[in-house]
Amino acid sequence: MVLKSKAKTKDKKRDDSPQKETAPKTSKKENNKAKQEENEANGVEEIKAQLASEKDRTLRLSAEFENYKKRKQREIDDFKKFANETVFRQLLSVVDNLERAIGSAEENPDQASLLEGVKLTHKEIIKLFETFNVRPVEADNQPFDPNFHQAVTQEENNKVPDNTVINVLQKGYLLHDRLIRPAMVVVSKRVEKKETKEN
Repeated sequence: MVLKSKAKTKDKKRDDSPQKETAPKTSKKENNKAKQEENEANGVEEIKAQLASEKDRTLRLSAEFENYKKRKQREIDDFKKFANETVFRQLLSVVDNLERAIGSAEENPDQASLLEGVKLTHKEIIKLFETFNVRPVEADNQPFDPNFHQAVTQEENNKVPDNTVINVLQKGYLLHDRLIRPAMVVVSKRVEKKETKEN
């Protein structure tokens, strides 16, 4: 009986000794593996975060570039639309002179051929203006509008409503929808005598 129990204890000792030796080796491997997996997971998360950040940055840059392109296109379109403004401004004085010549020739009927020639020239220039979307500002018998009319003087007149354009001294012109010269006008005002009678 004693021999058997001693043998059992020896067997136990033998069985325990390999387990004690192998147990620490497996735990180290597992720890190393776990650390490696954790590092890899952290690395993947970091890369994902960097990718998301770069994607966001790229999208923002793309949106900014699209806005820049649109803005530049608008500027180019505006430039093309109004590039000839200076030329037409200079041509306006030519039209003014022709209109004065027509007015002068109409007073002298003997100069019929001169009048005809000047009228034809004037007509051609107006046609040229229309080609480039230059058109006169409507002013005669219109309510005074400071956006399109420049009042030179006021004249008492009860035949038309107060603040109405009764005479155009010089035509105004628009290029597309932009005013390149306001119309110089005479504006009506009520006669003061009638106002005092009513009071």
